[in-house]
Amino acid sequence: MRTWLLRGAVLAVVHAAAETARADFGVHHPTSRTVFEAVMLGVLVGVAAVWSALDTWRDVPDRGRAWLIAALVAGWVAGVLSTVGKSVFVDQTGVADLGAALTGGAAFTALLVVVPAGVGLLAGRWIGRPRATDDAEVS
Repeated sequence: MRTWLLRGAVLAVVHAAAETARADFGVHHPTSRTVFEAVMLGVLVGVAAVWSALDTWRDVPDRGRAWLIAALVAGWVAGVLSTVGKSVFVDQTGVADLGAALTGGAAFTALLVVVPAGVGLLAGRWIGRPRATDDAEVS
């Protein structure tokens, strides 16, 4: 499986689950959702940043392109999945909301993937790699 497809699919599911949880929390706790949304946003940013930093640390080939395409895939797929999730679990969101989810929502999700991934790709260069020691050198 292509690396960008795997990244995009996993991040789409994570973002859709977060959006559905955010909407559900907002329905049940309308006055205290600010902290929940901030924590949720931090988790979403952290997932992309840490994963991309690990890709740099492991020296995955063509990781920049993979993260860019994964961000676009995650945006559109998360838009569809979050609309389905909200319609099933929260408030019967209809097909009329799919347009907004596939334009503005997808663009926001793509930015929530590509910007932290770019930071993670840069930060991954500073993570020290463990040195391979040869047993013959130790003796």
